[in-house]
Amino acid sequence: MSWIETTFIVCLCIVFYTYIGYGIILWILVKVKCAFTKRPEPQLIADSDLPEATLLIAAYNEELIVAEKMRNTSMLEYPKGKLKVVWVTDGSNDGTNKLLEKYDNITVLFKPERKGKTAALNRSMPFIDTPIVVFTDANTMLNRNAIKCIAACFVRNLRVGCVAGEKRIADHQRSNASTGGEGMYWKYESTLKRLDSELCTAVGAAGELFAIRRELFEKMENDTLLDDFMMSMRIAAKGYKIEYCADAYAEESGSADMKEEEKRKVRIAAGGLQSVWRLRGLFNIFKYGTMSFQYISHRVLRWTITPIMLFLMLPLNIAITALNPSSAFFTATLVFQAMFYLCGLWGYALSRKSIKNKYLYVPYYFLFMNINVIKGFFYLCRRRGSGAWEKSKRATT
Repeated sequence: MSWIETTFIVCLCIVFYTYIGYGIILWILVKVKCAFTKRPEPQLIADSDLPEATLLIAAYNEELIVAEKMRNTSMLEYPKGKLKVVWVTDGSNDGTNKLLEKYDNITVLFKPERKGKTAALNRSMPFIDTPIVVFTDANTMLNRNAIKCIAACFVRNLRVGCVAGEKRIADHQRSNASTGGEGMYWKYESTLKRLDSELCTAVGAAGELFAIRRELFEKMENDTLLDDFMMSMRIAAKGYKIEYCADAYAEESGSADMKEEEKRKVRIAAGGLQSVWRLRGLFNIFKYGTMSFQYISHRVLRWTITPIMLFLMLPLNIAITALNPSSAFFTATLVFQAMFYLCGLWGYALSRKSIKNKYLYVPYYFLFMNINVIKGFFYLCRRRGSGAWEKSKRATT
């Protein structure tokens, strides 16, 4: 086998493992674990046993959503007097703070200087004294029992240091690729998170809804782009579990269009690369064991070499087929790749015309995500030292 064929096979194996193989192996490992380990019976937690908690809402210029968010917050079920609500609105220069003045049952932390979400969270934590802190965004709506379900996870297992809620994309608008593609991606991602949690620990949490034990908070660098991921993984590095709780979910609209979704994906990719470097200690599989395996398989590969190998496969395949046109295997892989890219381009063309086709959104969104990982590298180089970012516009009903 020539070096070019070997390189192609290596790329193919890594791409397959990252997006399909790891999920299969994870499912098998969970099944094996369940076969040899008896699951504990579900333990009902009385309201009197639930700890005090703070719902910390990060907001920047969210005047259009304040009323809806406060209605949603008022509907949350939690023992009376045990839930505090804190908004941190640093840098907001619209009507957000004026609207929040109407509510006397909340605390608003505000500084006119905008340093980014991570800096705002770092600044707000010294004002919080409850044992549990629940983080959420202003533009996400929580289900009625979300806080109860999250708090119960901490009560049931003292080894749980962080609880990751489920992120859902509102299905009121599925006519664009950003909403449809993001929704399908998060269904897949939620399945992996559930399996990760059952095996050992979930690998990170999404900022739309997650919670930590207050005592475990570690101040982050102000230029951190993925505060949720860094915060949760540093807690996991201390030996605590990140529990995935599907019964607590946050719902939000998808991005308004693919241009807005690109902003978000590029920033996440840049934050992922930043996190890989800052959490490089987690590569030590001798110290962190199963968590290292999960972290590298679920996150590190996606944010580093896999996108490069994905896009390298096509030119390699073309070169191999040109040199050896009689090879059935390499001809088949070339045909498959060509069809996949054509479907992605077709999905892109349909999205430009706002034509709905969820099957073509899959290859389009998949390629779109991986392209933005590469763009994220250049974004990180440009924005190094800054934690502030331009938020993406969301789809409306």
